[in-house]
Amino acid sequence: MKKNSTILITGGAGFIGSHLTDRLLREGFSVRVLDNLAPPAHDGALPPWFNKKAEFVRGDVRSKKDWMRVLPGADVVVHLAAAMDFHWDFSAYVATNTMSVALLFEAIREKKFPIKKIIAASSQSVYGEGKYRCGRHGIIYPPPRAEAQMKKHDWDVRCPRDGTVLTPLAQKEDDQTHPAIPYGASKRAAEEMLFVLGRLCNIPSVALRYTIVQGPRQSFRHFYSGALRQLAVMAISGRAMDMHEDGRQMRDFVHIDDVTDAHMLVLKNPKADFQAFNVGSGTSVRVMELAERVARFSGVPFRPRAPGLWRIGSPRHSLADVSRLKKMGWRARKTIDDNVVDYVNWIREYPEAKKYLRDTLKKMKSDALMKH
Repeated sequence: MKKNSTILITGGAGFIGSHLTDRLLREGFSVRVLDNLAPPAHDGALPPWFNKKAEFVRGDVRSKKDWMRVLPGADVVVHLAAAMDFHWDFSAYVATNTMSVALLFEAIREKKFPIKKIIAASSQSVYGEGKYRCGRHGIIYPPPRAEAQMKKHDWDVRCPRDGTVLTPLAQKEDDQTHPAIPYGASKRAAEEMLFVLGRLCNIPSVALRYTIVQGPRQSFRHFYSGALRQLAVMAISGRAMDMHEDGRQMRDFVHIDDVTDAHMLVLKNPKADFQAFNVGSGTSVRVMELAERVARFSGVPFRPRAPGLWRIGSPRHSLADVSRLKKMGWRARKTIDDNVVDYVNWIREYPEAKKYLRDTLKKMKSDALMKH
């Protein structure tokens, strides 16, 4: 990939996109950003950290006309724009996450745009509840925990055959995928569309399945996903740190700098073409452990509380095997402490985050997305 190539980034004004924009510009690439600046990630205006050296076009990935506007002159497309989390407007996930991929390829084919590669954002959400091992029955891909079980505050994932507690395993890219929420289903469909159309149109394509990405600029306007955001704002607000379930859920938290490294690797290496890659730290951390670190680096007493809250569609554990990406030469350079320090230091500059947290938690309860 030549250094003077033009990279089109959809959703490029957002968290991951703005960091990737900075990195590409530093390495000599030209960057064009397509973003609609819509809530909840944005407030309708470009964020102050958006790099003015990048070309900005306001538009929507659900519009073929907007794709036609931004594709001329582009060499590579990094498709990050997405409808995220869990909301009840199910069609938004299909339109934004899946149909946008089809529209992209339609526009390329109709106008014969010479796109050399497409990199699309996917998610660990495609795995659903994930992969587990039963001592008697071997590998199991359990269904989501039933609401009746959750109401009893029985948080463990159990074998559907004998009821024993299962051992969580790190998910590999070739394992079964069983998304449990519309977001995950739309991302799995988007991956399939990406690879089918990529091969049909002879455009090398790559899907990156992020775990939980953390770091400065992660939007403080919505708190559905990403435990660090919620815990950090609670800590600096001086309130108890409420955790879902019992706080012993295991997650893989990855720093934005490591995610940016992964993008640069698959951009430049043709061996990545037509593959999906997990992008995580490769290390599991319990939410309670994350909360303790947040309190310590925030300089406040650790006051954890697990009042029995739980979210619809949230897996008990979510672990990623990143060996495929490592074989390409990638390594996670940042630790969980780096994640916490960088985000806590950044969010302190935005006291309005406290109001957004209160509003989000209230809405999640009223919409029955978070239960007790």
